[in-house]
Amino acid sequence: MNLSVSSFDDLSARIAAVRGEHGERYPGAAEGRQPVHTVYVPADRFSRSTPADFGAEALRLLNTHTPGAGSFGAAFGLDPEIAGLVRERVAAKLAGEPVEDVRIDFEDGYGVRSDEEEDAHIAQVVDAVSAAYQVKGLPHYWGLRVKSFADGGHDRAMRTLDGFLTALRDRLGRLPGGFTITFPKVETAAQVALFVEYLDRLETALGLPSGILRFEIQVETTEAVIDPEGRMALPGIVSAAAGRLTAAHFGVYDYTAALGLPPDQQRLDHPACDFARHVMQVSLAGTGVRLSDGSTNVIPRNDGPDEVNAAWSVHASHVRHSLRHGFYQGWDLHPAHLPSRYAAVYAYHLSGVDDVIGRVRAWHEHSGGMAGVLEEPATVKALVARLRRAVDCGALDESVLPASSTP
Repeated sequence: MNLSVSSFDDLSARIAAVRGEHGERYPGAAEGRQPVHTVYVPADRFSRSTPADFGAEALRLLNTHTPGAGSFGAAFGLDPEIAGLVRERVAAKLAGEPVEDVRIDFEDGYGVRSDEEEDAHIAQVVDAVSAAYQVKGLPHYWGLRVKSFADGGHDRAMRTLDGFLTALRDRLGRLPGGFTITFPKVETAAQVALFVEYLDRLETALGLPSGILRFEIQVETTEAVIDPEGRMALPGIVSAAAGRLTAAHFGVYDYTAALGLPPDQQRLDHPACDFARHVMQVSLAGTGVRLSDGSTNVIPRNDGPDEVNAAWSVHASHVRHSLRHGFYQGWDLHPAHLPSRYAAVYAYHLSGVDDVIGRVRAWHEHSGGMAGVLEEPATVKALVARLRRAVDCGALDESVLPASSTP
C-alpha cells in the first residue's frame, strides 16, 4: 500500500464517524409489532366496550353474509385452496382480537364543539378508558387524535390532551402502555417542533417520564410531501420530532382534495396517492418511522347483501393495493371494514407462505433455494419480516416458522 499507517488510521476514524452519524439518522426498521390497522372512533361514541362491539358486529356480518368457505372466498376473491383457512382465522380474530389499534378521535370524525361539550366528552372517554383498562379491554395500541395546529385548533388540541392525561393520571396513577397521539394535518416542521415543546412541558407538569408521550403524524397536506423550497419535507419533520415520532399515516381525502381532484376520484388507489406514498417510503425508509395508509370511506348503507358485499369489495381492493405498495397498516372506520381488512391481509400472508418459509430455510442452510434462486440478504430479511407480520396479526402460527426466522 502507498498510504502510511497514520493516514490510513485517520481515514478509518473519519469513516467510522460518518457511519455513526448515518446510523443515528437511519437506525433501521422499527422493532416490535406493527398493527394492521388503526380504527378511528369519534370521542362521543367511544365506550369501554367499543373494540369488542366492533368485533361482535363484524363477526355477525361475516356469519350472515359469508356462512361458509365458498361464499367467503367469492366475497373477497380468494383462491378456493385457502378460502376455508382464511375464513377460520378471520372468524377467530374477530372473536379474540378484533381491533389491534384504536384512536379516539377529537378531530375530523368528532367535529368542532363548544369547550364545555368537548370537556364533557374528555371525562366520558377517561371513564371508558379506565374501565377498559381494568378489565384488559384496551387494544394492544390505543390513543387520541387531537385537533390540528394548522387550522386554528391548537388551543383546543392542547387543552384536550392536557385534560385527558391529567384526569387519567388521577384515575389510574399511570399511563397504560401502547398509548399514541395522532397529530393531524401537518404542514411544516415548525408545527411539529412546537408540538414537541408542548409535550415536553406537559410531561414535566404531569410528572411523566421524559419522552413517554410519542406521536404519529398525518401526511395529508401537499406541504408535508414537498416543502416550499421544493425539497422532501418529511426528513425535516422527523428531525423536528426529536425522537418522539412513531409513524406517518397518509390522509387520502384531505390530500386528494388539496390537489383539486374531483370527489369521485378522491380514493385511496388514485395514482396521485401512489406518488405521495412513494415519497413517504423514500423519505422514511430506515428511520424507524412506520408507515400507514389511509381509509376507505365506503361503508354499507344498510344490512342488505348487496350493500355489504359492495363495501367489502371496495375495501378489500384498497387493502390489497396498500399491501402491494408496502403499506402494511391502514385505517378502518366501521365494523364492516374488519372482515375485509383481515380477509385481504390474511390471504396476502397465506398465499405462497410455504414458498416463503422454504426460501428462508434454504438461505440459512446455504442451499440454492427453491427454483434454484440465490437470495440476496436484503430479500431474505424482507421475507422474514413478512413471516413475522403474519404471526403478529394472527394469520400464521409461530410454530410453523423456521427457527432462523424467530427472535
